[in-house]
Amino acid sequence: MSARKSHADPAPVLTPELRTKGAEAARDLCAFVDASPTPYHAVLEASRRLRGAGFRELAEKEVWEVTPGERCFVIRGGGTIVAFVVGTDAPDDAGFRIIGAHTDSPNLRVKPHAEVTRSGYRQVGVEVYGGVILATWMDRDLSLAGRVLCDRGRPGAFEARLVDFKRPIARIPNLAIHLNRSVNTEGLLLNQQKHLPPVLGLGGEGWLRNLLAHELGEKPESILSYDLCFYDTLPSAIGGLDGEFVFAPRLDNLGSTHGALSALIAQSASSAPETRVIALYDHEECGSKTASGAAGPVLRDTLERILEAGRRSPQAFPRAMAASLLVSADMAHAIHPNYADQHDAAHAPELNRGLVIKSNSNQSYATDGPSAAFIEQIGREVGYTPQRFVVRSDLPCGSTIGPITAAALGIPTVDVGSPMLSMHSCREMAGTLDVYLALETYRHALGGR
Repeated sequence: MSARKSHADPAPVLTPELRTKGAEAARDLCAFVDASPTPYHAVLEASRRLRGAGFRELAEKEVWEVTPGERCFVIRGGGTIVAFVVGTDAPDDAGFRIIGAHTDSPNLRVKPHAEVTRSGYRQVGVEVYGGVILATWMDRDLSLAGRVLCDRGRPGAFEARLVDFKRPIARIPNLAIHLNRSVNTEGLLLNQQKHLPPVLGLGGEGWLRNLLAHELGEKPESILSYDLCFYDTLPSAIGGLDGEFVFAPRLDNLGSTHGALSALIAQSASSAPETRVIALYDHEECGSKTASGAAGPVLRDTLERILEAGRRSPQAFPRAMAASLLVSADMAHAIHPNYADQHDAAHAPELNRGLVIKSNSNQSYATDGPSAAFIEQIGREVGYTPQRFVVRSDLPCGSTIGPITAAALGIPTVDVGSPMLSMHSCREMAGTLDVYLALETYRHALGGR
């Protein structure tokens, strides 16, 4: 028996009912991903679903009045959303149950002065956002989406409008093998400045502003600025011989965002003593140190406002944190059949075997013994044994919003995620059953039944 198999936990019993639930959850994930080419669109789709479940939006500039059972959400910076259901008990007594995830994914972002004309081609200058696997963006049918800031006629008066071209308008063509004979022996080496600007057309200058204005029905001179991302137009899909896989872009970390959102909506109609919260952040892939990122105050601000809207009691915030728990949900590394030696053999998660608890003794993940035990118990309630991931001792470890939030709030935290392959590729891969198992785990973690 191999080292991996000696440590394998029993797989979930794959009944026809469980297979159906996995397929349904995976199809809904695909719809969410396809509606969310940028963090701004992910927040728009999340808010649409929340409103459909009876949540109301709160404005940050207003005084909040919330009562037990109320369902609310607040948006910051366009790409971050925090939603909550107020518990039946005061949060300084019952605490908060929080799931944190992020709405952003590695991609190519358009520069402020982006237009490039080279050798007769219209191109757009791009900047790499996050840890992109550059080669996966070559020879893809790309579209453009994001937000455009439009002048409304007086100082400080501008409107952020979302744009999504939804059709292939760009491509980053590879160099033919006849002109790059060593590409298959020495690998594809890409210079981010020289080799990544996508081709959008032939000839002409001054066209980008006109393109955006036409798509939005605005005047070109009203365009003040923009935050734009390229994305692959190929729709998400269920694949594999038995439909066991999800093939999609941005699974890291829209997979976790979808799971947290779906869990909160599923639990929102039931009462619970704890106040249930999801925090879906922008800017995780570039370090979270922004006003709307996990290192910013958006979650603390929200929790303090909920506390202040209820009855006042001494030392309410630290008491609430002591009674609370955060689940940091970010996708995990499944073992790769062609690179199995990149894993510690005893910590090699597999697809469709359930959520992964991520640990690191140097606190790149915030998991500790008690928080891991919490997820172990929930996994058993759901019907599986959570998997474990620890990076090989001779490799560096990635990190998440978990340690950032734990340090900022002093809240017990566990880092988890669904296993996946091709993380940070233009298109990624996960398991259909894992979508459902994650959703159910998050639903139980939020409290209530």
